[in-house]
Amino acid sequence: MTTAALETGVGPMLRGWREQRRISQLELALRAGSSARHISFVETGRSRPSEEMVLRLAEHLDVPVRERNALLLAAGYAPHYAQTPLDDPSMSALREGMERLLRAYDPYPALMVDGTYTVVAANRGMGMLLDGVAPHLLAPPVNAMRLTLHPEGLAPRIRNLPEWRGHLLEQMERQIALLRSDALRELYEEVAAHPVPPAHSRPADAQQPGDATPRLGDAAPRPGDAAAHPTFPFALPLRIEHRGTVLSFVSTIATFNTPMDVTVSELAIETFLPADPETAKYLQSFMP
Repeated sequence: MTTAALETGVGPMLRGWREQRRISQLELALRAGSSARHISFVETGRSRPSEEMVLRLAEHLDVPVRERNALLLAAGYAPHYAQTPLDDPSMSALREGMERLLRAYDPYPALMVDGTYTVVAANRGMGMLLDGVAPHLLAPPVNAMRLTLHPEGLAPRIRNLPEWRGHLLEQMERQIALLRSDALRELYEEVAAHPVPPAHSRPADAQQPGDATPRLGDAAPRPGDAAAHPTFPFALPLRIEHRGTVLSFVSTIATFNTPMDVTVSELAIETFLPADPETAKYLQSFMP
């Protein structure tokens, strides 16, 4: 949260979250056990909410944990949620559990990222897909978005790059709207500026050399468009080439339920499951 945002006060910040969630003052009051009048007074600065009220409103507005601390600071209270580094000894059980979970997904690719898409851990299946990636992109700290969309990263081997790129940029836009992070905004601007590199080999229905390069805001196929994934109606696949074989994955993202730490609240595990029997067979034979 920027200093300018904090200076607006807790009332306008709460109003912003309420409007973003498209909830009326009356509905929020009913959920929080308050009154629409009190909610109005809080939002206009006529009433200073208690620490308990700030946390209660934040919970019912589904405000991210980091932003709940920002609301408390704006209201004149101390942050409620700790932000513990992942390498802290107190996080050892969490780290070990996450590493076991990632290993259990082998040979299917899986990785864990933090709130800025920095890779915290990955399994062998994920490492398999990184063949040919430029060494500078693999130097710590590795960033999943940069690794995927950089012309020297995975991008040249992603066969449906315009669609997958659009999916990732939309995902980042949603995160920026929630967290209002300068670091995320800078990362977004960096990766969105990368051109879509021409693939060295394309299927008959893919974009051909000379096609217009998609740009942010262009009317490119979206995840819901049938043309974007005609053979996978249930989800947009990641179609990526590995040593001459095109593999197809669908991704899932898991986060922690009711986290009590900022660091933990922003961790996410993304797994890539085979979208067809051929991909599953290839992975099992390549990495028995």
